Amino acid sequence: MNLVAHPSALSGRLTAPPSKSHMQRLVAAALLAEGESWIRNPSDAADCWAALSVAAGLGAEVEVGSNAIRIEGGLRPRTDTLEIGESGLGIRMFSSIAALHDGPLTLVADGTLQERPMHMVSDALTPAGVNVQLADGHAPVTLHGPLRGGEFHLDGGLSSQFLTGLLMALPVAPSDSLIHVKDLKSRPYVDMTMDVMQSAGISLRHEEHARFHVPGGQAYTAFDQTVAGDWSAGAFQLVIAALTGDPFVEVDGLGNTPTQADQAVTGAMLLSGAKLMRTETGIRVDCGRRKGFRFDATHCPDLFPPLAAYAAFCKGPTTITGLNRLQHKESDRGEAIATEFGKAGIRVELKSEEDSMIIHPGPVQSATLDGRGDHRMVMAAAVLGLAGAPIEIDGIEAVEKSYPAFFDDLSEVGASFGRA
Repeated sequence: MNLVAHPSALSGRLTAPPSKSHMQRLVAAALLAEGESWIRNPSDAADCWAALSVAAGLGAEVEVGSNAIRIEGGLRPRTDTLEIGESGLGIRMFSSIAALHDGPLTLVADGTLQERPMHMVSDALTPAGVNVQLADGHAPVTLHGPLRGGEFHLDGGLSSQFLTGLLMALPVAPSDSLIHVKDLKSRPYVDMTMDVMQSAGISLRHEEHARFHVPGGQAYTAFDQTVAGDWSAGAFQLVIAALTGDPFVEVDGLGNTPTQADQAVTGAMLLSGAKLMRTETGIRVDCGRRKGFRFDATHCPDLFPPLAAYAAFCKGPTTITGLNRLQHKESDRGEAIATEFGKAGIRVELKSEEDSMIIHPGPVQSATLDGRGDHRMVMAAAVLGLAGAPIEIDGIEAVEKSYPAFFDDLSEVGASFGRA
């Protein structure tokens, strides 16, 4: 489906949607807990529905209400095939949890997730006695446990998502575990994982995110928690507010707990000269003069699309480092940003040897951009259209993955969208 984003002046109040990253972790913890857990302010993202489906397949009783989800935990699989959709976190997190079971279970992926690497699952779990089968290094992932604990060695340079799953699974394994992690990226996401675990009664410790000590034989306790606002989606709201607010837009629902990597967007925007002010309920963003900036997104690679779109309207070039984190997302995001932004007249240089992207600002030209089946590319294209020139976006349905109400929410504060 196509939609045209037209230059708009926005005013009023936006509310960040619930965090899909936080909710998926809460769903996994509720599955592993014996008893009744409640998850309030649930996300409607496709990845979260996939997590609920997998939890139900693994034995949880799931009851969905309008404002809360009740989960009766228990790892007692009802099926041997688990559909994870296109959730990268989901397939890597639930792999370790599924490996706790003493029978074969298969995680099946859809879309571009079928092309993303899964070798870290077999590399870590096979030495621990789990039989892991992949399709040429990719999904589907078939596991035959049980996972009993032990010593593990992970390369954290590609993704922290498998580490999240291993951390969540190992406390209920019978033996103590030690995880050695080399070159860990996206550390704030691991901090979020540990926050969720500890709030559900699990104890563990780490040494500078390089060695994680996880006592076995623990039990998750049932909980009642609220899903935090999503800084990944909020980053788009904030940059749109800074570029189109007339005179300002306030973004509500973005708190400081649990830790979210994309909270770093405020630092990047402040470096550019943007005016951000904390209010009682959110962040007020005033339109102002913006200059190019330099920002390291190694630990928050999902900020590349919103910050690249924002940088297109700054005075002078912007450099964002951490480029090599982008290859295995829903699209090859570095190449996607350079190609699609180029269609709109924005030159983007990719310097792999320097691990950096340079965005050269300029007048945005009306164009048709391919969303690449990537929710964050669709949202980045919308930024260019709302703040620059009419942009037709091909494949807007991709936002269902993380923020289904993206276009509706922006329309309520004055964004103009039309059918192609």
